[in-house]
Formats: sequence, C-alpha cells, structure tokens
Amino acid sequence: MLHLRLIVPADRTDEVLHLIGHTVGTTHLVVMPGAARDPQGDVVMCDVAREAGDDLIGALRGLGIDRSGSIAVENTDLTLSAYADKAEADAPGEGSDAVLWEELTRATDEESTFSVTYVAFMAVATMLAACGVMLDNAILIVGAMAVGPDFGPLAGISTALVQRAPRLVGRSLWALTGGFAIAMVLTAGFAWMMNAFGLFTMHMVEAARPNTAFIWQPDWMSFVVAFLAGIAGTLSLTSAKSGALIGVAISVTTVPAAANAAVAFNYGDYSQTWGSVSQLLANLGGIVLAGTLTLLVQKALLSVRRRRALEHAGAH
Repeated sequence: MLHLRLIVPADRTDEVLHLIGHTVGTTHLVVMPGAARDPQGDVVMCDVAREAGDDLIGALRGLGIDRSGSIAVENTDLTLSAYADKAEADAPGEGSDAVLWEELTRATDEESTFSVTYVAFMAVATMLAACGVMLDNAILIVGAMAVGPDFGPLAGISTALVQRAPRLVGRSLWALTGGFAIAMVLTAGFAWMMNAFGLFTMHMVEAARPNTAFIWQPDWMSFVVAFLAGIAGTLSLTSAKSGALIGVAISVTTVPAAANAAVAFNYGDYSQTWGSVSQLLANLGGIVLAGTLTLLVQKALLSVRRRRALEHAGAH
C-alpha cells in the first residue's frame, strides 16, 4: 500500500475527496479541515493500492494540488486492515508489477546528481578496481563493482528517454560521462603514485591475469550480460525491490573496464586501453538499451491494464 498525505486548499477539498472516492483501490480516508499552516489548507490522507497509485497521483497533479498544496507519498510496508485487503483486491493488476512514474523519475533524477559524493564514490570504486586488475584479484573487482554508483545515471537516461524528459537526459549524461572521466583521470594518477612506490609495475600489466583478462577482451557475451543486468536493475527500481541492485552492480564490468583503461594508458599499453574502453561502452550501451525497452514494455502493459479496467467498469 501507498500512504498519501495531501495539503489541499479548502476550496478544492471536495473535488479531491470526490476523486479519491471514485478511485478504485483507495481506503483509510482521513480529512483534517484547516490543519495545514504552510501552505494553508486542509490535510487529506488516504491509503491506495500500489497498482492504483500512479493513476491517482497523476489525477491529483492534473488538479494542480502539487502547485497549490502538496502531495507526499510513502510506501507502507505493513498494513493490517480488512479495508486495505479489499482495496488491493479491487485494484486491477498486481502491486509488484506497478510502476510509479513520478517516483521513478524523482529517484533517478536524484541518483543522477553530479555531486562531490558521487564523484568520490566513482573515483574510489575505480581505484579499487585498479588494484583488482593489477593483482588479478576477482574479489577486489566484485567489491569495486558494488561500490560504483554508475547505475543511477544509466537508469536516469532510460527513464528520461521513455518519459521524454530532455533535462533528465542531459543531467544523467553529464553525471555518467563526467563521473567516469574524472574517476579515470584520478585513477591514472593513482597508478602513477603506486608505480612510484613499487606497488604497481609494468610486469603486472603485461601478465596473463586469467581472472580479470576478460575486462579488456570484450565479446558479444559482454553485451548480453549487460543487457540482462539492465533488465534486472530496471525491474528492481520500478518494483521498489532495491535489494536486487547489488546483484546488478556486480554483474557488469563498467567500473573495472574504466580502471583498466586508465592503468593501461598510464603504462602506454594502448591495446588494453582500447579493449577496456570497448568493454565499457558495450556495458553502458547494453544497460541503457535494456532499461529503455523494459520501461517501454511496462508502460505498454500499464496502458493495456487501464484499458481493460475501463472496459470492465463500463460493462458494469
């Protein structure tokens, strides 16, 4: 269930109550006249089945409540109520399949912010991956992939393409390209420093490295794995099952590829540099393509569900 807390101008309350009352899947309606002070208005609260939430939120925005008052939405993990059970049963579809487009857009917009913290995570992840590729240590590679925050901007690009939000596309592209560029430059400097201390050597770069050689030797499987990871990551975001994101992070080689490209370039091994860049681009492209197609399919299924719900309502 979703819990909605609205601040509504007093002259619009009846209109909002009528909307909520005629939305299938709502319950636990509470009205507190004149309770809000900033902005002034009535406080209206209700619970709504997740599968009906996107329609209700969209309708409330259509009434301008987000401009004249406020719309706050919270996920309710546990609701013990026969009324809630009935609301979920009445709402068409399954809550786990529902997509809250406003929530997704806001979440990816936040994750695509080019900030000091974002760049720091990117740089640390890439340096950690550099240690992993030089030591041919798969555990360090997995750790670096888990730390890297690059899936946020990738999901932002997919969401922006489906929602036709050019501002989010630009914001996400800047975070992605700027983050990787700075992380790779810093990692090249890190490799130079490690070489000065004798911790990185040219021999490490030229070694066979059987555990991590795949990083600079991309093939079609690189794209396939990235594509599948993009599907899983997008489903994780849209279904609010964020626990699956860690699995997505450690299944693609974006950060290790960036790290190996920076280290190989530092040592003048341009063959490895190009191979690593190709691996990076294949992974980025696969994730964005998969994310975009997944969202388009979910949007199409949502349209079919809405049409069937309207046909069912018309029949009765």
